[in-house]
Amino acid sequence: MTEISRRSIIAAAGGALMASSATAQSAAPAPLPERGSKGADILGPRNQPRAAEEPFTLAPPATDHGTMPNLKWSFTDSHMRLEEGGWARQTTIRELPISKAMAGVNMRLKAGVVREMHWHKESEWAYMIKGKARITAVDQDGRTFADDVGEGDLWYFPGGIPHSIQGLSADGVDGCEFLLVFDDGAFSEDSTFLLTDWLAHTPTDILAKNLGLPESAFAKVPQKELYIFPGPNPGPLAADKMGGSGPVPKTFSHRMLAQEPIRTKGGSVRITDSTVFPASVTIAAALVEVEPGGLRELHWHPNSDEWQYYLSGKGRMTVFGSESKARTFDYQAGDVGYVPFAMGHYIENTGDTVLTFLEMFKSPRYADISLTQWLALTPHPLVEAHTGMDPKQVEALPETKSPVVPG
Repeated sequence: MTEISRRSIIAAAGGALMASSATAQSAAPAPLPERGSKGADILGPRNQPRAAEEPFTLAPPATDHGTMPNLKWSFTDSHMRLEEGGWARQTTIRELPISKAMAGVNMRLKAGVVREMHWHKESEWAYMIKGKARITAVDQDGRTFADDVGEGDLWYFPGGIPHSIQGLSADGVDGCEFLLVFDDGAFSEDSTFLLTDWLAHTPTDILAKNLGLPESAFAKVPQKELYIFPGPNPGPLAADKMGGSGPVPKTFSHRMLAQEPIRTKGGSVRITDSTVFPASVTIAAALVEVEPGGLRELHWHPNSDEWQYYLSGKGRMTVFGSESKARTFDYQAGDVGYVPFAMGHYIENTGDTVLTFLEMFKSPRYADISLTQWLALTPHPLVEAHTGMDPKQVEALPETKSPVVPG
């Protein structure tokens, strides 16, 4: 072995050791199931990286109590369906059993790649996470729809309405990634009604008779579903706006980020329901931004379960389930959270960047009840008797909602 090669090996080994040491030093220590004199260390095997993600599961705060269902799922743990030019993964009642009202799909399409023409029994609500796509649809009266949607835009297709999605190349982004939410927790992306799947299971003589074409026209019909596949690059949007019986009366897309948010000292909230997006009659949503240290206030929803998707930052949610039950969960980008109907909860930004997440509800209207507002608008002697608060403190409670409060 030459001196040069020996030095190279030694240098490489030293570099690897230093990198390993640096990684070990930078990694946060995994918590132990201990709180004061309660609990004890773990003597058996430990999944330390996983434990570090869930500090309040291993060592819950003293205010947590009782048995609550799991209210968290990470898309990282969902099966990834890989296709030519894209992928899909889902979070449904099978992955998160408490998620009975809604289910979600995270999907990626490269530029030109198509989520093939299809329809669902369930209604489809979507949020564009990154990139751009062209969406099309036709309703029961032959009215048509086509639009290009970008980051922060929404779309909504009612159950049974056939539609398509195709990735576009724009602003240096190759295609798009988006979140789909369906108004049934038992939804399965594998149960979609696909055009190619139907054609493959229909005799060609029937296709010929139905469409008024020779059987030879169907010689190249795929023998199985395409699902996600590379398609022809779309041209100008105007060319894809088909005539038919005219445009759909209620547009299937909406620019959520164009809405003026409710701004507070702790962050902001944009609420999109059927009052501003009339087509979206089964799903309402809110886009919430919480500054570091801020809090999505203590509240609950009187009309629906809540399905959450975390877009950026880190947060901690505690859910109160009555019967002295409460449980705390930590969330980060890519996680799904869930709050069953009417359960009280709050979400705190535990990171050093803005926490951004979506709240979705199986309802045409968004509704929440603020703990602060409830106390402020209830006869004050009654509030004092319940809380032990000083009369001046109760008097100072604001009567208007502040959905995000500062730290």
